[in-house]
Amino acid sequence: MEHFEAIVLGCGGVGSAALFELARRGVRVLGLDRFPPAHDRGSSHGSTRIIRQAYFEHPDYVPLLQRAYDLWQALEERSGQSLYHEVGLLEVGPPDGIVIPGVLKSAQQHRLDIERLTAREIELRWSGFRVPEHLTGVFERRAGYLLVERCVLAHLEAAQQAGAQLKVGEAVRNWQVQGNTVTVETDRTTYAADRLIIAAGAWSGPLLAEFGVKLTVRRKPFFFLKNQDPRLTADAGCPTYFFELAEGYFYGFPQIDPRGIKVAEHSGGTPLNDPLQVDRTLHQEDYERIAAFVQQSLPTASVEISEHAVCMYTMSADENFIVDRHPDHEQVVFAAGLSGHGFKFTTVLGEALADLALNGKTALPIEFLALARSGLATPNNKA
Repeated sequence: MEHFEAIVLGCGGVGSAALFELARRGVRVLGLDRFPPAHDRGSSHGSTRIIRQAYFEHPDYVPLLQRAYDLWQALEERSGQSLYHEVGLLEVGPPDGIVIPGVLKSAQQHRLDIERLTAREIELRWSGFRVPEHLTGVFERRAGYLLVERCVLAHLEAAQQAGAQLKVGEAVRNWQVQGNTVTVETDRTTYAADRLIIAAGAWSGPLLAEFGVKLTVRRKPFFFLKNQDPRLTADAGCPTYFFELAEGYFYGFPQIDPRGIKVAEHSGGTPLNDPLQVDRTLHQEDYERIAAFVQQSLPTASVEISEHAVCMYTMSADENFIVDRHPDHEQVVFAAGLSGHGFKFTTVLGEALADLALNGKTALPIEFLALARSGLATPNNKA
C-alpha cells in the first residue's frame, strides 16, 4: 500500500489549492479526483467567477478575501498567466435589502473603497443597464472575475511542479482512521497517509456523514447569451454585476468571448440526491427567469442562448462555509458547504487547510467557519 504524508480528496477549486499549498511546503502529497483536471462535472467550471472584497454575506469574510487576493496574485506570477481581471462589480438592490446594507457594512468596517450610486447614476455610467428608481447601487472597483478552469489548472500544475502526485479517474469509496494512519479506498486500490484533507464539493456529504453534517446540493444552470451590444463587453468597461430583485438574486459577466454575456440566478436551485445524476438539459422555467431578468435589467442584450450548462451549489445550513478539523480524528480536515460563493476564496482556503493538516491550527481568521456553530449538524452527532 502506497503511503503519503497527506492525501487530498477532490481536486477542484479548494482541493487544487490545498494540493499546491502542501506540495509547496515540501509535503509528499497525493491528490485524488474522480474526474480529469478542470472538469465540468462539479462546481468549479463555467469560465468565470466573480471575486469581490466588500462581502455582503458577512464582514468576517473580508480579511480572508484580502489574503486571497494576495495569493491569486502570487499564483499569477508563478504560472505566468492572467487569472484575475479587475473590471469592477456593480451591485444593485433595495436600500433596506440584504446586499446593499451588507456591502456598506463590510466596507465601513474594513475601510474598503465603495462608491454609492443612484439608479439614474448607474444608467448614465453604464447605459446598457436599466435600474428601477426604487433601487440603489454600489460599485466596487477592486472586483471583477477569475477564469475558473485556468485557476484550477494553474494550482494543479504548480502542485505537480512542486512534487505533488495527481491521480484522476479514481472514485473514492471510503476512508477510515487506523491508529495514526488514514486509509483511503478507491475503486482501484487503497492508499495510506498521515493526514487527510477532504475538499470533495458536492460529494462531501457522504464523506463527512460520520458526524451528520447537513449539506444540500442544488442544481444551478447558467447561460451564455448572444450579444450585439458593444456596451456590454469587458473592453467597453462593462463590469460584473449582481442584482437583488423581488424575483430573486441574479448575476452576470460582460462579454469576454464570442459566446456573449454570461448570466445566472444565484437564488433557488433544484435539490439533488446524487451529484452523479444531474439533469443537464435545458429547463424552460430556468431560461424564462433568466430571460425576464435580462429583458428588465439589460434590455439591449439578446436572450438567444449560445451555450447552456449546469453546475452545483453545495449548501450548508446557514449558507456559510464549514472549514474545520474532524471532531473525532485530528489528522482529518475539511472544507465543505461553500454554498455557491466559495471559489474566490479557494487560494486562502487551500492555505488554511494546509495549516490545519500540518499544524492543527492556522493564524487565518476562520473561527466563524467552524463546525461547532449552531445548526450545522444533526443533534445526535459529537460535533
